[in-house]
Amino acid sequence: MKQSKWSRIVSYVIVLLMLALYIFPLFYLFNVSMKTQTEYLIDPVALAQGFRLENFTEAWTRGNFSQYMWNSVLYTGLSTMLTLILSIFAAFPLARRYVKFSTFLYVFFLVSMYLPNPLIPQFSLINSLGLYNTQTGYILLKTTGTGIAFLMFVGYIKSVSRELDEAAAMDGCGYTRYLFTILVPLMKPILATGVILTAIGVWNDIIGPTIYLSDPSYQPVTKGLFTFYGQYMNNWPLLACGILIVTLPLVVLYVVLQRFIVGGAMAGAVKS
Repeated sequence: MKQSKWSRIVSYVIVLLMLALYIFPLFYLFNVSMKTQTEYLIDPVALAQGFRLENFTEAWTRGNFSQYMWNSVLYTGLSTMLTLILSIFAAFPLARRYVKFSTFLYVFFLVSMYLPNPLIPQFSLINSLGLYNTQTGYILLKTTGTGIAFLMFVGYIKSVSRELDEAAAMDGCGYTRYLFTILVPLMKPILATGVILTAIGVWNDIIGPTIYLSDPSYQPVTKGLFTFYGQYMNNWPLLACGILIVTLPLVVLYVVLQRFIVGGAMAGAVKS
């Protein structure tokens, strides 16, 4: 069906409005970060008089973001990697129905996503295992929630032909070898989607660090930004720099993986 001229115009207008809706806050934040405190107080919405990149250096130093950033990279990297590996091992037998009650288990995982977070039992378990206020305990805690990645993997694997399983078995290919040498390369789009969704969840979490990490040297960048806000809540240029510092790694990750994300999200919906 051909699209009329007016429908195309309306479509472009809607897209431009949505783009402006997302881009304007980032532009405003960047503009504020380039100002001095005096400039901001005189006119908060005026364009900055110049590029003051030293504001980022000052915010990075005052906020001790180097330590916080390393902690976040450690937590996000390891938790995301372990979560995806765990999701692959769990999704494959359920998608292929190689285990009994696979449909029930899939529905159980699906329903669990809508249940409230069991903070009290989790805290009790972490404390009894001696993992409270430890980086290992926090990483394991963030790994346990496979979330949407697991469900997307199940849907994607269902679209992969079973003949690959049979051919690999006839050639003597082992279970783990088959997963990581044959299946995983076919899952690149859905893996990229799983990486970005899981990483966002771990990176942006502030409730978990507040509850399970009392030592400031173990806290991630989100908790560091909250502390930074408490110290410099009246210095909006420095605060804007801190927000951009926290946001930039996820933006870079999205730019690197964005060509896979749409295809991966659509693929995860096939035969789910």
